[in-house]
Amino acid sequence: MMDPIPRLSEVLYVGLCRKIGTPTEVAIRRDVKDTREMIIKPVNNHKGCAGMESGSHREGFRLISSDIDIMLWFCNYKLITEISQSRFYNTSKHIIMLMEDSDTPPGFVRLRLLTPLPYIGMVPCLVFLNGGAYLSSLLWREHYFQHRIKTVPNPENVRIHGPCSSNFIGPIEFDVAYCLATFPWPKLLGGWIERCHRHTWPPVYVLEKILKNECHCMPIGSKVDVTPNELEWRLSFSQAEQQLVCTMNHAQFLCYGLLKIFLKEVINCAEDKLLCSYYMKTTMFWMMQLGQVRWCPNNLLDCFWKCLKYLLHCVYRGVFPNFFIPQNNMFMNKIVDDSRESLLQQLYQYYTMGVSCLLSSPTLRSILEPALSSPSFVLSPAEGEFISIANLDICGIREFKRLRVPAQHIWESYLYLKSINALFRFSSSPHQLLLLQYYTAQILVRLAFIMTNSASYCTHKNIYNLDTKICGMLKMAARLGTVPYLLYLALYYYRTRRYDKAVRFSNLTKRKLLDDFIIYQYIFDKQRYNKTVGNLSLSRRMGLVWVDDVYLFHNVPCIEELFLEQNVSQQNGGQDQHLPPFVIVEMLSVLSHYRLGNRSQCLQSLTDLQTLLLYDDGTYVPLYTRDLSWQVLGICQQVVGDLHGALRSYEESLRQEPFQGIKEATYFRTECVKQQLQRNVYM
Repeated sequence: MMDPIPRLSEVLYVGLCRKIGTPTEVAIRRDVKDTREMIIKPVNNHKGCAGMESGSHREGFRLISSDIDIMLWFCNYKLITEISQSRFYNTSKHIIMLMEDSDTPPGFVRLRLLTPLPYIGMVPCLVFLNGGAYLSSLLWREHYFQHRIKTVPNPENVRIHGPCSSNFIGPIEFDVAYCLATFPWPKLLGGWIERCHRHTWPPVYVLEKILKNECHCMPIGSKVDVTPNELEWRLSFSQAEQQLVCTMNHAQFLCYGLLKIFLKEVINCAEDKLLCSYYMKTTMFWMMQLGQVRWCPNNLLDCFWKCLKYLLHCVYRGVFPNFFIPQNNMFMNKIVDDSRESLLQQLYQYYTMGVSCLLSSPTLRSILEPALSSPSFVLSPAEGEFISIANLDICGIREFKRLRVPAQHIWESYLYLKSINALFRFSSSPHQLLLLQYYTAQILVRLAFIMTNSASYCTHKNIYNLDTKICGMLKMAARLGTVPYLLYLALYYYRTRRYDKAVRFSNLTKRKLLDDFIIYQYIFDKQRYNKTVGNLSLSRRMGLVWVDDVYLFHNVPCIEELFLEQNVSQQNGGQDQHLPPFVIVEMLSVLSHYRLGNRSQCLQSLTDLQTLLLYDDGTYVPLYTRDLSWQVLGICQQVVGDLHGALRSYEESLRQEPFQGIKEATYFRTECVKQQLQRNVYM
C-alpha cells in the first residue's frame, strides 16, 4: 500500500513537472498559441472565416498522445436563440439560423434556416421538415469530409472521427471540425452561470471573459437512438474550457495530466477504450468547482484519489453530467449495461489498491520508484519548477517551429504585418514579443518571394527598385530571424543569377552552423550553453544559435531547381516543404560554383552533401526531411553530370518515408535520367 504522504506527492509533482512541463514551459506554450491566434484573426475575419485550436495541445500538454484539434467556422452564419435577435443582422449578408432546443436532448439543438435559400453550395446540406429548412449535421459533416480529402497530403488516411475529419501528419493526429458559432450563449446555460456565481468558481473576471466569446455547434447528433439524429447539433464549449484550464494552478494542471496518463496507460489498456480524456477534464472541472480538494504539490496524491473516487461514483450511478449542462448525461448509450459493469469492476479494482494503483503506469512507476525504494529520497517542488536557459530555449524553439503564417498573397502579408505591429504596442511576455519578431521575419521572407514571382518588369528602374526592396526585406528578416534566415537571401541571389553573392552568404551561414551552441535537434552541451550564451538577451540568442528548417513556401516558388517538387507537393495537398539548412547550404554551394565554373569547389560541396546524407544519424537531416534531401542530392548530381549517382539518389529518396509528398516528381526525374543515360549509350 502506498500512503498518500506529502513526500511522495512532492516527488510525483517534480516528476510530472519534468514529464508534462514546468509552469514556465506551459506558459510559453500558451503564450505562443495565444499570440498566433491574435496575429491571424484579422486576416481570417477579412476572409469571412474564423478558427481556433482546442484540445490538450492547445491547453499546454505535449504528451505523445496529445492530438491537435482545430475548429473552423464561417462568420456569415449567425445562430440566434430567439427570432427577435434576427433584427441585428443583415439578411443579404448573413445566413440566420434559429437554434431550437424544445424537442432535443439536453446539450443538443436543431438549426432552422430563417433567411431565403443561401448560396448553392449549402443546399445539399439542408433537410426540409414540417415546412422548415433544417441544416443536417450528417450532410454537413460529410460535405467537409470530402473537402478535407482533397486538401491533405495523404487523403487515404483521412477518416471521420465524431464531428471531425481526422488524419495523421507524421506522429501527430489532426482533428478538424467545421462547426458553427453562436453568440449570445443559449438560454439553457443560465443554470451554469448561476452555479458559477454560487460556488465562486471560475472567478468573476474569467466568467465574464468566457461569456464574451462564442460557443459552438458541432456537426454530430445525440445517440439516444442507435444512430445519431442527423438534424441535431451538439453544443460545444471549447473556448470556455480553454479559459477554465488556464485558470488552473500548476498542481491542478499536473493532476489533470496525471489523470490523462493514468487513463492512457492503465484504464484504456483494456480492449474496449470506454473513457476518453474529455471525461478527465470534466472531472477536474467538477472537483475544482465543488471546492472539496486542497490543490497543492504536497497533496497531489490525495487530489488524484478524490478525482478517481468521483469517476468511480459516476460509473456506479451510470450518470456522468456535462459540466455546462448537467442534464446531459455523457454516458448515455455509450457506457451502459455490460460495458458499464466491466468498467465499474476495473475502476473498483484500482480503488481497492489505493493510490498504489498509480504503479500500474510505467511512466508514473518510473517517477515514484526512487522515493519508494529509499525513505530518505526527498525532492522539493522548486526542483521541478526550475528550468535552465538551455531548456527554456529548447521549449521556445520547439513551439516556434510548429507555427507558420500561411500568407499566399501580398495583401495577406501586409495585413499580418499590420496585425503584428498593433500587437507590439501591448505589453506582452518575452516569448510573445520574440514570436512577433520571429513572425515578422517569416512574413518578410514570404512577401519577398511572392513579390519576386508576381512582379511584371517594365523598365530597368522598376527592376532596380523592386530588387532593392526585396533585398532590404530579406536582410531585415535575417536580422530578426534565426540563423538559417541568411539562406533566404542566398536563395534570392541564386534565383537572380548573382552566384558569387549566393556562395558568400551560404558560406557565412555554414560557418554559423558549425558553432558548438546551435540548437537544431536539441543535442548539445546544455551546461556550456548556459555559461556561454545564457547571459545574452532572448532575441540575441535566437539570432545567434537558434536553427530551424528552411521552408519552400506553399505555392510560392523559391528556387528553379525545385519548382517541380513544389508543384507536385501542392497537387498532393502538401503545405510548406522542409529542408535542413545543412542541406540547403551545400546545395547552393554546388549549384552556384557550377554556374561560376568553379569545378573543384563544386565537386567538393557535392561530396560534402553526399557524405552528410550517407552518415547522418538524424542529427542534421531529420527523418521528415530525408525524402526531399536525397532528392536535392540527386538534382545536384544530375546538374553536374553524374547521372548514375543521381539515379541512386532518386531511388534512395523513394525508399524514405514520403513526408513531403514528392514521389511523382522523383519518378519523373528518374525516368528523365534513364532516358538521358540511354541517349549517351547511343551517342
